Amino acid sequence: MRAAARPGPWKRGRVLAALALLLGLVLLLHARITDRGGLGSLVETFLPWFGLFVPVLLIGALWRRSASAVAVLVLPVVVWLNLFGGLLHDKSHPGGDLTVAEHNVADANPDPAGTARDLAASGADLLALVELTPRARGTYEKELAKTYPYHTVRGTVGLWSKLPLSDTRPVDTKMDYGPLADTKPVDLKMTYNRALRTTVATDRGPLAVYVAHLGSVRLMPGRGFWTDSRDRGAQALGETVAAERNKRVVLLGDFNGTLDDRVFAGLTSRMRSAQGEAGNGFGFTWPARFPVARIDQILVRGVTPESSRVLPATGSDHLPVAADISW
Repeated sequence: MRAAARPGPWKRGRVLAALALLLGLVLLLHARITDRGGLGSLVETFLPWFGLFVPVLLIGALWRRSASAVAVLVLPVVVWLNLFGGLLHDKSHPGGDLTVAEHNVADANPDPAGTARDLAASGADLLALVELTPRARGTYEKELAKTYPYHTVRGTVGLWSKLPLSDTRPVDTKMDYGPLADTKPVDLKMTYNRALRTTVATDRGPLAVYVAHLGSVRLMPGRGFWTDSRDRGAQALGETVAAERNKRVVLLGDFNGTLDDRVFAGLTSRMRSAQGEAGNGFGFTWPARFPVARIDQILVRGVTPESSRVLPATGSDHLPVAADISW
């Protein structure tokens, strides 16, 4: 009698089936999640990690012998693979006309000289540094001078180059520290402008290069996921890139967000991710000790990314990124 009363495999594990359905819907409809309190941005920042719930739910479904839960799990698996499956294999190609690199060197970096030497040894032709402080700027200029005869710095961002630079100007990213103002060192609050645009003279013609460090994000009691400053910067940067007349453009920077975040649609609709097109894996860059998100980006337009990679750790809390591009 007890065996006859026991629910069948299609009726067992209804809670697990519901959770699998919810997971699939979050992955499928993440762009429609409200961004009130930054909820949508928070979900999209860690969207790839939602795939870890699949094996957990699968183990539960097998333990409960729930055919319905196993069947519903097909939805999140298919959606996750559609979103991120392309990142699981190596898409890089040999060669490239130019190597570009970007690094948030961190204002609290205990060894800027060592960081500079490591970056100089990377072989990059163009090296973008963000979160430069007046105190450390001289160290980077000294250590990088031999490898990079040309450089330009605007505020807390700079570009070091093996090729001549011209037409350098700041880019307004509407920077506002807001509730974070009291947490920032004085030398980092010297300017609200944390982006620049310059032209690199290559043997294939001029290349417009942007270097940007968008505003910070924070989980704040009573305010949720605070992204206001970053979001304004992303919109302003997108508008600036849209107005760029040069056909060949490279954007290097710390976005303080992943490209899955809807706020970067103005950039991703006009530019391509080097990691997405020519990388191997997710290329997480932050935090350096156990990276969980790729917030350091290399975007291109009018040139082709041949390979993209994450460089070894330095004294920063970010990992450097590099890409080979070709005409």
